[in-house]
Amino acid sequence: MFELLKEDIQSVKDRDPAARSLLEILFLYPGLKAIRMHRRANWFYRHKMFFIARAISQRAVKKTGIEIHPAAKIGRRFFIDHGTGVVIGETTEIGDDVTIYQGVTLGGTGKDTGKRHPTIGNNVMIGSGAKVLGPFKVGDNCNIAAGAVVLEEIPPNCTATGVPARVVKRNGLRVDNLDQVHIPDPVSQDLCLLKLRVEQLEKELEMVKGTETED
Repeated sequence: MFELLKEDIQSVKDRDPAARSLLEILFLYPGLKAIRMHRRANWFYRHKMFFIARAISQRAVKKTGIEIHPAAKIGRRFFIDHGTGVVIGETTEIGDDVTIYQGVTLGGTGKDTGKRHPTIGNNVMIGSGAKVLGPFKVGDNCNIAAGAVVLEEIPPNCTATGVPARVVKRNGLRVDNLDQVHIPDPVSQDLCLLKLRVEQLEKELEMVKGTETED
């Protein structure tokens, strides 16, 4: 447990340029506190002491604003930056060297049973506000853009963005022209199509009226 703590502290130091000292990270970083408490809760959960496990996880929510189910499996050097609003579901599995930001949800859709939450590979970054929902895998070395909603498997070495998310970069090469600024708005697209259809119907109606007048 002590070795894991050392790794967790060092991972924060390596990835957060705002971190000034190891003591600051140990005592003042809510993400690290949430992970430490989760490791204790998970130990109790694995030993079938479910009430104690849940009590520890709920105390962590009050202290940090980060909710991690005690059954979730989390690898080494996991870094939660800022952390407010992070939710990690019961059957979530997270690999090593993963970084997530505030507002991230690793959750379910409500349609699945058993394995309901995602499996996150090694060396994955999930941007602020992103939602990964369902029992699929996000492959190693992936980046999930801020605000993305991931509803299906993402292959390794990819960047995904959008709502719903789709792969825009694979192995360092773009696979389409989508970016985080010019993401299409499906509601706007539907309204445009509806407007075109209304204009077409109005023209057809005018033609019908014109024909009736001639008769």
